[in-house]
Amino acid sequence: MAVYIWTGTDRAGKKQKGEMEADNLPLARQMVVRKGIAVKDVKLKPKALGDYFPAMAGKVSDKDKVIFVRQFSTMIDAGLPLVQCLDILQAQQDNSNFKRVIRQIKKDVEEGSTLSDAIKKHPRVFDNLFHNLVAAGEIGGILDVILNRLAVYIEKMAKLKKKVKGALTYPVIVVAIAVIVVAVILIWVIPVFSQLFRDAGVKLPGMTLFVMNMSDFAKSYFHWMLAGLFILFYGLRRFRRTTRGRNFFDQLLLRLPVFGILLRKIAVARFTRTLSTMLSSGVPILDGLEVVAATAGNSVVEKAIREARLSISEGRPVADPLAETGVFPPMVTQMIAVGEATGALDNMLAKIADFYDDEVDTAVGSLTAMLEPLLILFLGITIGGLLVAMYLPIFQLADVVAR
Repeated sequence: MAVYIWTGTDRAGKKQKGEMEADNLPLARQMVVRKGIAVKDVKLKPKALGDYFPAMAGKVSDKDKVIFVRQFSTMIDAGLPLVQCLDILQAQQDNSNFKRVIRQIKKDVEEGSTLSDAIKKHPRVFDNLFHNLVAAGEIGGILDVILNRLAVYIEKMAKLKKKVKGALTYPVIVVAIAVIVVAVILIWVIPVFSQLFRDAGVKLPGMTLFVMNMSDFAKSYFHWMLAGLFILFYGLRRFRRTTRGRNFFDQLLLRLPVFGILLRKIAVARFTRTLSTMLSSGVPILDGLEVVAATAGNSVVEKAIREARLSISEGRPVADPLAETGVFPPMVTQMIAVGEATGALDNMLAKIADFYDDEVDTAVGSLTAMLEPLLILFLGITIGGLLVAMYLPIFQLADVVAR
């Protein structure tokens, strides 16, 4: 069905407008008239850019998905039919891309598709975890419960993502500003001093000569340096998309002195939270591990989970293969072993996830506290060093004049 937008006036003479789905224009007009509206205009709604180019469509945020899932769960729990739920959710959605996705899901469901299969067609919005949990909810007849668990999961993962972004944003901004300031000083400020010193004909300190030569180089090859940085960034980005490049960078990140520890804790929190959500929703352990591996976010962790899954499929307990990978801390594997032995693996995984969420909080706080003095030192050495190098000859000139 196509979407039509209409305008008209109600019985009180007030202007009204809206949109609706219909098979054709005459039917859309009839549907508006049945609402008691004096129709002024009904026309086909123009397609958004995202309808033609899905890759260019607006992003669906975690907040949008949480609201969608919670409202969906409430309506299903209240006994509303699936198609009616999707129709209501689509009508009140402000995000045009998400609105388009929900409309397509509703259409597929009306044509006989299951909700999970309809969702699977939109991997940019709903990942494998979402699809698998919805499928488990449909099979078990507990879709409303599953959707509530999904909402909690998305909220917790969004919170974790926000912590990491918060930790990285401050140093990135400071370093970027420092680079811009240094570039401005080297290209526009130092040449003025250089000309002054050359005209004075005084012997310059080695530090000043070094900075002046660096300034001359930056001024002469500024455009080539920008082009080189762009090519380097593009090349690294292309390399990162290859299997070899992804493995290289992911291993490098986990080996970094401070960030590596933080990233490892984030990986453990993500792994335990995701697997706990899947197991508590009735997904088999092997299927759950497959989805968790695909959503790990790090190729090293993904490889470790897949290797452990292979061993588990051969009849081994869950904890032992995970311990052998060397990726997961001993405390995690020991708690998993206890949870497996007591038959409460999903609850134990949730407790581990909560613990590592707190660990990430602590690690982010420590990282921020450590970065602040390091960034101040960095700024002092770079910008302060440039200024001192250029003022040394001025002090020498002042001494000569004073004598």
